[in-house]
Amino acid sequence: MSEKKIRVLLAKPGLDGHDRGIKVVARGLRDAGMEVIYLGLRLAPEQIAEAAIQEDVDVVGMDCLSGAHMVLFPRTVRALRQRGGTDIVVIGGGIVPKADVPALKEAGIAEVFGPGTPLEIIVKYINESVKKEN
Repeated sequence: MSEKKIRVLLAKPGLDGHDRGIKVVARGLRDAGMEVIYLGLRLAPEQIAEAAIQEDVDVVGMDCLSGAHMVLFPRTVRALRQRGGTDIVVIGGGIVPKADVPALKEAGIAEVFGPGTPLEIIVKYINESVKKEN
């Protein structure tokens, strides 16, 4: 019997239009054997949450370069939890000042990955986090 693949939904909340980094992450996660759903740009947190529930994902990853991470990331977590997604691991990335990370974690973001984070670290984190949840 084959092991269930980890399902990851990636999205760009808000008005940020730069998606090269998240596409690199998407390819890296796919190459690591995960199922990746990339929703695209300019999404509302509620759209991301709804898609995550519909797609039955294990992980939601968001990328924000616009500086709106302190609003958009927690709002997405709240929308997920309101829809019953309490077991979904939520990670963030992008231009996030280190000083903001503790508040984001308090708001339910499991981990934040900055620019230049090696893909191996993101893959390892997801693999370990999803195993803990199962």
